Amino acid sequence: MTTDAYFEELAAALRTAGVPAEQIASTVADLRAHLAETGTDAVEEFGPATAFAAQLGGVVPPPGAPEEAAESWTWTADLFNDRRMLAIHGDQGWEVESLDSVGRFVCRRAPGQALRWEYRREVIRGRRKDQVLAELSPEGWELCGEWMVYGYFKRPKAASAGPAGALDTLPATPAQWLFLSRRGKALLGCWMLLSAAAALTLGLPGYVMLLMGLGALVSSVVTSRLETARGEVAAAAAARNADDAPPAPPKH
Repeated sequence: MTTDAYFEELAAALRTAGVPAEQIASTVADLRAHLAETGTDAVEEFGPATAFAAQLGGVVPPPGAPEEAAESWTWTADLFNDRRMLAIHGDQGWEVESLDSVGRFVCRRAPGQALRWEYRREVIRGRRKDQVLAELSPEGWELCGEWMVYGYFKRPKAASAGPAGALDTLPATPAQWLFLSRRGKALLGCWMLLSAAAALTLGLPGYVMLLMGLGALVSSVVTSRLETARGEVAAAAAARNADDAPPAPPKH
């Protein structure tokens, strides 16, 4: 891809994201000057144009202009329902800034930056985190929060949907903050019944021991599933290596 074609694609992606023409022209001029100074290729230096546009961010307010008041909203969902609700709320312009200490999604939405957002959830436990970041970053994905063994990633939908990533009108902020799936509601109901029964029959010490035991059980199940998945990946890799190995010489 030529330098001119790269910056044409970059400018088109920024226009789709709602960036003013003056800001686009200034950004492109600065980037061209940087390439002229370093003598590097645009794709090698910045990565794919569309993904790089997503990393550049949204509209920069002009100097002295009053900053528009951004809406803030915090909500949560169970692990059976979080990805579906992230897709729904991302389409309404909500950007996840972080996850708080109890696993709630802390979001903001600026009226002057009406963009749709898309999200994905990945297991990032241990050394897998660096691998996932290396795979997703070139595509414009940014880590926006971590919970247990999971990492949540975001990027403006314009990076994949083009003009469909822009949002013309902003729906009202939801009054609800807890979004449970059917399985989540069933588990919560069982938990409440079990907790009440334990508190009545075992007293406070027994109740605390029960909570610790259940926590250990959940941790063991999650770890077991991760180790099983890791073993399956390793077995598949070993099988591929065996298929690619040259045949052994015949014995005489």
